[in-house]
Amino acid sequence: MSGAPVALSVAGSDPSGGAGIQADLKTFSALGAYGCAAVTALTAQSTQGVTGVHVVPAPFVREQVETLIADIALDAVKIGMLATAEVADEVGGLIRRGLGAPVVLDPVMVSTSGSRLLDQDAMDAVRRLVPLADVVTPNLHEAAALLDAPVATDPAEMRAQAEQLHTRVGARRVLLKGGHATGDDAVDVWSDGDRVVELSRPRIHTENTHGTGCSLSSAIAALRPAHDDWLPAVQAAKAWLTGALRAADRLSVGHGPGPIHHFHALWPVDHPAE
Repeated sequence: MSGAPVALSVAGSDPSGGAGIQADLKTFSALGAYGCAAVTALTAQSTQGVTGVHVVPAPFVREQVETLIADIALDAVKIGMLATAEVADEVGGLIRRGLGAPVVLDPVMVSTSGSRLLDQDAMDAVRRLVPLADVVTPNLHEAAALLDAPVATDPAEMRAQAEQLHTRVGARRVLLKGGHATGDDAVDVWSDGDRVVELSRPRIHTENTHGTGCSLSSAIAALRPAHDDWLPAVQAAKAWLTGALRAADRLSVGHGPGPIHHFHALWPVDHPAE
C-alpha cells in the first residue's frame, strides 16, 4: 500500500450528518483514510428521528460497488445499513466474489433502545452475512437478535454471547458493543475465537451520541491497515471514539441527541468568531 489507505463504506445516508455514510466518511478522513461510499438507502432524518426511507435498488448497489472496485483498490470495507433482504443478499454476493479488502460488518438491525430497524427477512439476510465478514460489531440488542436470546446485562453475559456468535452464527471475530449499558465504564467485548478481551473505558456522560456505532465500525476499518492485527486497531478505534464523545458537547447540532465530534483532534477547541 502506498499513500493513504482507501476505505469503502456501504451504508445508508443520514442527511443530518451524524450517522450512516456521512459519519463513515468523516471517520475515515479524521483517521487518515481516503473514503469512498456506495449508498444503500436514502433517509429523511434529523437528530430527532427518521421520517422516511427510500431504498436503493439492490442491482444498483451492486453496480456502484463493482464500478468502484474495477478502478480503485480497497484497503478496508465497512458495511452498515442494508435496509432490505435483497440489498443484504446482493452485498453478500459481492463479498463472496471478493472485494480485495477485509470487511467490518455493523449489523444495523436493532437500535440501542431495542427498536427493530429491519423486517424479519432482512434480519435473516444480515445474519447470513455474519460469517462472510472479518469482524462483526453488534450492539447488545443486535447480538440478542442474532442469537434469538435475551439481551446481555453484564460483561459475563456479553462474553458468553460473543462466543456464541462464533459457534452458533459463524462469526469470525466479534466486537460486542456495550457502550449503552449502565455503569461507570463503557465495556465492549472482543472475541476472535482464541481470546475474549474486555475493553473498558470511562463512560462519557453526554446526550450527543448519534452515530456512535457507525463511527466505531468505520474507525476499525480505517485503522486496520495501519496495524498488524485486529485487536490493536479495535483498541485504537475505541480510544478515538472516546475522544469524539468527550468533545461532542462542543458541537451544537439540532434539537435532539446530536452527533459525536469526529474531528475533535483536528478542529480548534475555540472556533474564531465570525
